[in-house]
Amino acid sequence: MNEGKSNADPSGQQMSGLAAQIRDHLEGANELYNRLILVVGEAGAGKTTALYQLSKEMSLPYLNVNMLLSQRLLEYTSKARPLRLLKLLDYILESAGTNTVLVDNTEILFDSKLKQDPLRCLEAVSRNRTVVATWNGRIDAKALVYAEPGHPEYRQYPEISGLVIDVAAKGKPIEASGEQR
Repeated sequence: MNEGKSNADPSGQQMSGLAAQIRDHLEGANELYNRLILVVGEAGAGKTTALYQLSKEMSLPYLNVNMLLSQRLLEYTSKARPLRLLKLLDYILESAGTNTVLVDNTEILFDSKLKQDPLRCLEAVSRNRTVVATWNGRIDAKALVYAEPGHPEYRQYPEISGLVIDVAAKGKPIEASGEQR
């Protein structure tokens, strides 16, 4: 944690170590080509709680992507949805009106009917803003993993263009393997 920063939020409640760790890496995201911070952990690991705490402490918008994106996608036919998804996601994040957004519940990006590459979507929308996104998965041998092999939504990424905070490791974030500015 950076010196001079308290782990308490303005209401006096103690901020979780994960929320403080994310906060401390926000500035470093500005150095990345894709200003993406992925908070990786299994369901129930505290990712959502940490984002809520950051939202409250730093007055950052917290966005439930599943809810917001699914509402917008309903306006389109099933054939048009894959074509519109990335623009809609970008619009939703832009509508937040800040340079940093906290994005949770990203599972809709993995829906095989939408024919998207979830990580590439998050990278694309983080070029002009800092995006802190939760990722329900794990890090295996420095590869980012979602779901299990054989599952229709299974994904594995050996290279990530962003900053990854592994909740399970409770240590330093994995450095971005992508291009730096």
